[in-house]
Amino acid sequence: MKKFVYTTCEMCTGRCPLMVEVLDGVVKHVWGNPHVQGGQQCCPRGAAAKALLSDNERPQHPLIRDGERGSGKWRKASWDEAYDYIAERLRAAKDQYGAKSILLSDRGGPMTEFERTFLAALGSPNYFNHHATCSNSVHNAHMSIAGHARNTVDYDYENCKYMVLFGRNIYESIKTTEAKMVADMQEAGGKMVCVDVRWNYTAAKADKFFIIRPGTDYALTLALIHQIIKGNLYDPEFVNRWVLGFDEIRRFTTPYTPEWAEKETGIPAKEIIRIAHDASEAKPAVIFHPGWMTSWFSNDYYLRRAIYTLNALMGSYETKGGIYINKKPNVKYKTLIGQIPKVKEERFDGVGTKFPHLSDQWGLAQMLPHAILNEDPYPIKAYIVMRHDPLASLPDPDLMKKAFAKLDLLVSIDINYSETGWFSDVILPESTFLERTDHVYVRSGSGLKPHLTLIRQAVPPRFDTKGRGEIFKALADRMGVGQFFPYNTPEELVAWQLEGSGYTLESFDATGVIEPSKEQIWYDRKDGIKFNTPSGKIEIISSMLEKHKIPSFIPYETPPKPAEGSFRLVTSKVAVHTQGRTTANIGILNELYSENHLWMNTAEARKLGISDGDTVEVSVEGYAKKIGAKLTDHIHPEVVFMLHGFGDSVPLRTKSFDKGVSDVRLQRGLLKAAVGGNCPLTECFVAVKKTAA
Repeated sequence: MKKFVYTTCEMCTGRCPLMVEVLDGVVKHVWGNPHVQGGQQCCPRGAAAKALLSDNERPQHPLIRDGERGSGKWRKASWDEAYDYIAERLRAAKDQYGAKSILLSDRGGPMTEFERTFLAALGSPNYFNHHATCSNSVHNAHMSIAGHARNTVDYDYENCKYMVLFGRNIYESIKTTEAKMVADMQEAGGKMVCVDVRWNYTAAKADKFFIIRPGTDYALTLALIHQIIKGNLYDPEFVNRWVLGFDEIRRFTTPYTPEWAEKETGIPAKEIIRIAHDASEAKPAVIFHPGWMTSWFSNDYYLRRAIYTLNALMGSYETKGGIYINKKPNVKYKTLIGQIPKVKEERFDGVGTKFPHLSDQWGLAQMLPHAILNEDPYPIKAYIVMRHDPLASLPDPDLMKKAFAKLDLLVSIDINYSETGWFSDVILPESTFLERTDHVYVRSGSGLKPHLTLIRQAVPPRFDTKGRGEIFKALADRMGVGQFFPYNTPEELVAWQLEGSGYTLESFDATGVIEPSKEQIWYDRKDGIKFNTPSGKIEIISSMLEKHKIPSFIPYETPPKPAEGSFRLVTSKVAVHTQGRTTANIGILNELYSENHLWMNTAEARKLGISDGDTVEVSVEGYAKKIGAKLTDHIHPEVVFMLHGFGDSVPLRTKSFDKGVSDVRLQRGLLKAAVGGNCPLTECFVAVKKTAA
């Protein structure tokens, strides 16, 4: 019997709506959901969900460590034994050191309900996720300037007339729908400018592409602000109604002329002036994109604030072709986390104390090893890692392992053998999204027509795995907080959430979503835009920052150049793999991209006697690894580039094991918090030399 199951993809953090074709209990194909956003696209990762389901190299039952941490020695355990093992050690940590000695992290996003509820029910404030190496700076920048999280606004790409991308490789990005909308924008005549340190597929499709000197994007944005204000190119009606700090930013950017910026960035002054004029002609249908993976430099926070300032000057907020605030559906539904008051204990990472201006929504993952090793501000004894791999995604994993060795309990809940899981005390195997039903949550989708969605089981689990809802309920019961998980099955949870809403689980059957509003929702630009700042306006000069004696903008400083024979290491993602190696061991995706290479500027490589395809050694003090060189003229001479997420060291992942180089092992000394909460990942210099294969 054939059936179609509507669900939500979890092969990456994009969480796209899917339609799964099932024949006689077997997944035959995975499609994009045709009923959402004019027909949802499906990327290679989503299509490979079927291959993940069939993968025999994922954890198949609970495992408890039976040797030294990282030794790969395990014993099979029942779920009850594993739960009891974890609960006993959690109770011991809580009884002796308090609930705050327990930490939990995950990938972030909308599907974090169970783990955050469990941690809050225990009384610990210490939830965090991976965003220190992704989008913390842009998130905190927008909170300070508009009072909205990065992910509570979105972009009307299709109606945009002019877009400038700063290092945002949107055509190889995490969301295929986003890339399609940009393609539609260009097809309709919208213009796109790409600024990056290297050529990529987005640069290939841009109307203009500029290779910028690494670390000078802030100089470019300051010069654009200068030119827009000097030439009266901004939107005076919007600025007068909604923007505070205009006079201050005008005075601040007075010295930052396009001619000055040319010397810093390498981009001609006339081109900077042209960008300002072209944007002005297209306003307000303009997007200066603030980026996604924005862990670049220590000044990254100020770069992102400057980009949002450009959007404010263009009047780009809440207008077709610009930035809009995601709307919430007019449906009352219950959440697990909504039952529990916010925990007000001091956080382990200093958010709210050492870093009073930063949001605790995502936390500071990079402070983890320092807090554990130094017991500052208090001892950390237990750590649960939910579908997150700090040893593969955060800099300096050797320091992280040193810290993890001090823990009394380290638990990994995952669908894969992760680097962190391999070093853990317990591995709990989660069912893949095709094998479980999950809770109801809001998906912004286009953001203008918000809808409710969920993960819906397509087939039973192949192995002895469980969904996160079942895992955290069982742990909560053992920890005496089971009342916060008022269900016995996923179906009961969905019924509890939708109670009184007028909807049921069956409401998702027809299209996979509940879409209360059929029309786009826009706020009134004259009186109805909701900026969640103290003033209710866009604060270029932030009252929150000024309160904490933190400048809203800092003077530009020229970044250091690498020494001879050294280069600044820049990393990024590839479209066929998910961050942190979630999909690198899936055969069909591994065949498409099995290992990374080192991109080098052709002229700079030849100075070192390196030709295209040669084996080179890339190194920092204490670590060196061989990798194939890929030469191109279209990368800045000061930069070498490699893809993130390779160099797998887990031997059970046979297809990806020891393929390529781990970028995070080269990022020594970067587990620190820049002012925006990001790790400054590109403040990393590596030596490169030719070597034998």
